[in-house]
Amino acid sequence: MSRLTLQAPLTRRGDGPGLILVVPVIPAEDRASGRDTLDPEPMQKWAEEGFTVAQFEVDVTWQRDDGLDVKWSPTELPRAIEALDKHEKCTNKEMYGLIFYLPGYDCERPKLEESYRIGAVVCNDYVQFQLVLHGDHTIPHVFHFAEPGETCKPPVEPMIFYRYPAVTSPFFLFPSHKSYSPASAAVAHTRSLTALRKALGGPCFDLEEIWEEHTRFEFEARSVEETMNTMVAEPYVNHVPTMTGGIGRQNLSIFYAMHFIHSNPKDTALELVSRTVGVDRVVDEFIFSFTHDRVIDWLAPGIPPTGKKLRIPFTAVVNIRGDRLYHEHIAWDQLTVLIQMGLMPEYLPFPYSLPDGRLKGKQLEYRVPGAGHEVADKLLDECSQPSNEMFLFSVREADSGQDNRPAKRTRG
Repeated sequence: MSRLTLQAPLTRRGDGPGLILVVPVIPAEDRASGRDTLDPEPMQKWAEEGFTVAQFEVDVTWQRDDGLDVKWSPTELPRAIEALDKHEKCTNKEMYGLIFYLPGYDCERPKLEESYRIGAVVCNDYVQFQLVLHGDHTIPHVFHFAEPGETCKPPVEPMIFYRYPAVTSPFFLFPSHKSYSPASAAVAHTRSLTALRKALGGPCFDLEEIWEEHTRFEFEARSVEETMNTMVAEPYVNHVPTMTGGIGRQNLSIFYAMHFIHSNPKDTALELVSRTVGVDRVVDEFIFSFTHDRVIDWLAPGIPPTGKKLRIPFTAVVNIRGDRLYHEHIAWDQLTVLIQMGLMPEYLPFPYSLPDGRLKGKQLEYRVPGAGHEVADKLLDECSQPSNEMFLFSVREADSGQDNRPAKRTRG
């Protein structure tokens, strides 16, 4: 009999619908070594999403001739159903989800009784696990295949296949496995979450409010503690252009305290341009404006205050797990930062020969392809600045008496 473990939701809400996981015990020889990741194992991850989790941990062994030997049978499902029925934090006890992580396992398609109450199934690899409820009605299935090919919907509408050509093993979803693939695992998780929420009616959260609460604590209350309270146990922040941020709760708390929350100028303002809300992500375009009256090391490391007023287009991709933030990927145009600070010359040396031989042997300069406040203006109003003026930029022969001190830049 497989080991059964229960986990209440790890959200601030504290309760949620039931989810059954069937996961393999990863053999020691297949475990990852020397690699760090914040991605938790499935039971914790799904609890952070707001589910009440009942997990079967299954011993599996590979037989030379018979394939995968699995010490689990669908007849064990009633144990999990009963445990979820009795769990005080489990809501919507009329229907549960099932995620079957065992790869390469062909089991006989059982016709389950109505008492099993399985509303959706997620399968990993070639798992032929057909659950039939209410007579011949087929419930939704999601399949994740570790192979190349196109994602497609098979003839049976409630079923969908996803393929992952960049991975080499069906164990790519497990952070503890040597075949773990962070990007593919993240995409697969979002796809699974989408199907489960739709089938089970939740758990659903107001992602906009969660993200706005987080930014209020960052930029208005300026509270490190309250900001961290809006995040999962082990979150991270990555400012892409400068590679600043924090990986894990301890490092991120230090980053917020020493380099971000109290380092932003008092007149810092965020102007929203657009927002896209997905099942577990918020993507914002916004204008980040401030007066550069102090060292802002997360944005412009090592640069003393210039006194310049800056308006910078930003993009934030925010992953929210349940009702807490998991990570932020923040990106901006670093060139416009330097231009607006008056630290970027209009021309810079071009150290290569031109393909057509023009000015061969001469010292060449190229016009730096960037702009200042105009980039923010054009993001807010596409008609405020002309397009394609940089197409006219070209190299020129350097003036031996000319220096490369920052020049006053005009539009474009």
